[in-house]
Amino acid sequence: MQKLMKHQVFLSLGEDTRLNFSNHLVNALEKVGINVFPDNDSLKKGEKLPPTYSRAISASNLSILVLSKAYASSKSCLGEPSDIMDRKHNPTDKHIVLPVFYHVDPSDVRNSGGHFKTSFEEHESEQPADRVQQWKTAFAEVGKLKGWHIEGGKFDRPETEYIKDVENVIKKLTNIGFESASEELLGIEYQKNAMLKLIKQKDCRVIGLWGMGGQGKSTLAEAVYKKLSSEFESHCFLQNVREEIKKQGKESLRNKFLSELLKSNVDIGTPSIGSTLSQERLNKMKVLVVLDDVDDSDQIDYMGVKHFGYGSKTIITSRDRQGLESGGADTIHEVKGLNENGSLQLFSTFAFKQLNPAVGFQDLSRRFVKYAQGNPLALKVLGSDLNKRSVNYWESKVEKLKDCPPEKKISEALKSSYDGLDLVEQNTFLDIACFFKGEPIKRTKLILSGCYKGAECGINKLVDKCLINVSLVILVILQCAVSDVHL
Repeated sequence: MQKLMKHQVFLSLGEDTRLNFSNHLVNALEKVGINVFPDNDSLKKGEKLPPTYSRAISASNLSILVLSKAYASSKSCLGEPSDIMDRKHNPTDKHIVLPVFYHVDPSDVRNSGGHFKTSFEEHESEQPADRVQQWKTAFAEVGKLKGWHIEGGKFDRPETEYIKDVENVIKKLTNIGFESASEELLGIEYQKNAMLKLIKQKDCRVIGLWGMGGQGKSTLAEAVYKKLSSEFESHCFLQNVREEIKKQGKESLRNKFLSELLKSNVDIGTPSIGSTLSQERLNKMKVLVVLDDVDDSDQIDYMGVKHFGYGSKTIITSRDRQGLESGGADTIHEVKGLNENGSLQLFSTFAFKQLNPAVGFQDLSRRFVKYAQGNPLALKVLGSDLNKRSVNYWESKVEKLKDCPPEKKISEALKSSYDGLDLVEQNTFLDIACFFKGEPIKRTKLILSGCYKGAECGINKLVDKCLINVSLVILVILQCAVSDVHL
């Protein structure tokens, strides 16, 4: 008997894809060093035996189901989704499941319709009713998962492109240790790994996450926080610091924050960190803290960051680079936008509930992705609005975005940065947005210096606030923020 080795990916497939799509997929994964069961030789020889699959699923980190028209006709195939979903539901396994809807409609998988209806009716005449119902339940659960929908036909993408997409996602999951297959893996896993490396450095106690609104700073901080919180004596994720201070005041927020860290009620009525006892306790504690959306360096000091004990780590998210530097950040990580592939996957997740654009929407999807410029918030908001809309709606929407303000959530994310500027800085930004986008930086500074005192200082402030990007030319961050009307 063949010895079953521990492998990374289990592939569940119907006989009709064994020698074509599934074979090509396994071949592509094996070429980049990903261990798959069944392997390419087994697929070619048809050696996948029913008694083997249960142990193979338990020996894998991730399962791919290639759901084709013939999939449900096989009793051995239908037994696999049940085992796979059982592993997925087990919180200790963290098993990931990715479906490929191969020339079948995902709704037919969810509802046992189309070709699958006929297959299940045949099984019902031969198999115990409870077993068939178990198969249908697992099948329906798989149909609700996000994956790839390959419709085929002349308007669809080549299958090789889908295989490349699957390969890229699997490689990302391999690099991050097969953690949750959520939106987190769509474009930010490499930044998460960079953050984890920074945190391991002994001289990095305070780490700043800097980027524009909606760029994913909080999402990245939360992913790192969840990964590491169990390694610390105490931990706290303080959300929306800027807004919460406005609502309840600095003193009240700090009391709640320190009470959570110290696991006891703390009532501090002085501007200092507080009682000697509280300070001594903090000095002895190894804590992990996230201060989310800080807009003033004083807020960092006020929360008592410098009093945390040896080995403590503080992550601070902000749109203001200067504020992070003044607040004592040992290092600053710029949170950048998603690349084109990551952007398209995140957008498709919200627009189509799958990891790729539907047939007939590929070009339109890329136009929205280009508009969002890698900003996760923009991708999510636009994708959600376009879900289940007609092609005419999509075409109208993309034309509207050329001249009209963006969605309210996107505008608000940008407007809060704009509102933090003084009048001269606001006017400088609007002049740049309306007249100097794409202009050489030297020429822009020269002309604006004749209009405003300290124009160069103002431009530096706009860069620090993530409202513009400066290299050789001026670029306005997110093309939706181009006039005072839009803001």
